Amino acid sequence: MDADQVLAFRLARSGLAVRSARDLAEAAACPASDFARDAALLALAARVEGLTRDAYRQAVGAGDLVVAHVVRGAIHALAPGDLGLYGRALIARDDGELGVQLGQQVQRLAAAKGLAPSEALEEVAAATEDALANDRALDKNDLHAELRQRVRSDLMPWCRGCASHHVAPMLWRYATVKAGVQLDSERRYTKGKPGQTPPATEAVRRFLGFYGPAKPGEFAEWSGLAKPHAQRLWDEAAGDLVELRVGTGKGWLMREDMGALESPPDAEGIRLIPPGDPFLQKPNRPLLAPDPALRKRLFRPVASPGAVLRDGRLAGLWRMKAKGSKAELTVEALGRLARRDLEEEAQRLAELRGAADATVVHA
Repeated sequence: MDADQVLAFRLARSGLAVRSARDLAEAAACPASDFARDAALLALAARVEGLTRDAYRQAVGAGDLVVAHVVRGAIHALAPGDLGLYGRALIARDDGELGVQLGQQVQRLAAAKGLAPSEALEEVAAATEDALANDRALDKNDLHAELRQRVRSDLMPWCRGCASHHVAPMLWRYATVKAGVQLDSERRYTKGKPGQTPPATEAVRRFLGFYGPAKPGEFAEWSGLAKPHAQRLWDEAAGDLVELRVGTGKGWLMREDMGALESPPDAEGIRLIPPGDPFLQKPNRPLLAPDPALRKRLFRPVASPGAVLRDGRLAGLWRMKAKGSKAELTVEALGRLARRDLEEEAQRLAELRGAADATVVHA
């Protein structure tokens, strides 16, 4: 199995071969990161024909699309029925493994104060539920203010950036996961409806559906789980998996997906996908950009550019900035990439960001 075939399979499963998604929930079957400005909106617009900013906001407000802290405690847009799967189902029950999820700062706080990570998480989750009771909707600052009244000071280290004490970042994020919280269209935290928590093994199957063939370590990194936790879930799904040779290595795929991997559809046209797009997650990076120097420029710790895909292949890097009422798209082409090929997609992005028109500039 060669890299091009694997990448074509993943591209189709990501919804980028053609804009064929019927609705936003289908387009967000693989959760779309919303860390960067408008990232989820732009990612879903690459998969749904005719999506507008207002339609996106209305979908979030109506509950047809959920925005919440889920995998890795990061904000994602996802299908409503998957809030429990990518949220509560993936919270570790073992304190050692939970500590890995919550990060080194929380591990140090818990050790210094003689607390188990699960005890700390339970306290902050309960405080979060109480703060959001009676259908309250709080922005991030107001939520922190409410938590200060309800959480012991031991769990609220000094934050130099905020110039205040507040609950450790990964702890309060995972507390929203445990409490089943989501964000509304105004970016306020509200009590969500995660429903019954499904078996966490389903997350392995979903991951392989989007990023297979893959290895257990890749699943662990994508999901933010400790490696022993991820391996247990992987082992539970092993009966449904098939091992494949991929280049000089190996990976596993859902047995039912073998046909789709062997005959992935062709991709056509231009897509401008944002930083953090599901297709730009770590499993795809070495295949999409084999050159290490290029990967370093495309996948930066902060302020990464977006990616230009032409017929499913990486064809350039893009950035967009406001120029009054217009938007300027600067593209660094990595091969043949005509301006006229970019103009329609540039206009789509500009309108999603609230600009009337777009101009394309080649770097």
